Amino acid sequence: MTSTDSELAALFLDCSRKRFFGQLWPRLQECVASLTEEQIWWRPNDASNSIGNLLLHLNGNVYQWLVASFNKEDDKRNRPAEFSAQGGLAAAVLVERLGATLDQVKAVFDRLTPVELLAPYEIQGYHVSGLDAVYHVVEHFALHYGQIAYITKLLSGKDLGFYRELNKTGRAS
Repeated sequence: MTSTDSELAALFLDCSRKRFFGQLWPRLQECVASLTEEQIWWRPNDASNSIGNLLLHLNGNVYQWLVASFNKEDDKRNRPAEFSAQGGLAAAVLVERLGATLDQVKAVFDRLTPVELLAPYEIQGYHVSGLDAVYHVVEHFALHYGQIAYITKLLSGKDLGFYRELNKTGRAS
């Protein structure tokens, strides 16, 4: 590996950290904190997921793809259980579990090498590189965070204010 490979790996991981821990995770926590337990488990219909399901799902996905795969652990994920749950866990517990998983991700990111990012992995039946795995999880987390933000706005009727800075710069219009 060259120094350029190391620099690119560091840049990729830094961008992933910023997206996860500087933007998506704090905003997701703010959404969840603003809702009642009933709202956390509310589903508009049987074909949709509650915020509680999405938190369980994100925890399972992040752990499987980033923690278990890069730490070479056995895959013990029960994906169907993430979607079949209909309550029973408080929002604080769900957020705490996801936060603990994300702490493990920080440790993984801190030690990943360019070789590991280029290495092949089999995750959830997919054959991917380490780069693919990280990119998949950041993208997947962002997608479900967007659903959580939308449900929060739907239930609260409030602007979440996550882009207030754009109003000051004129870039909001």
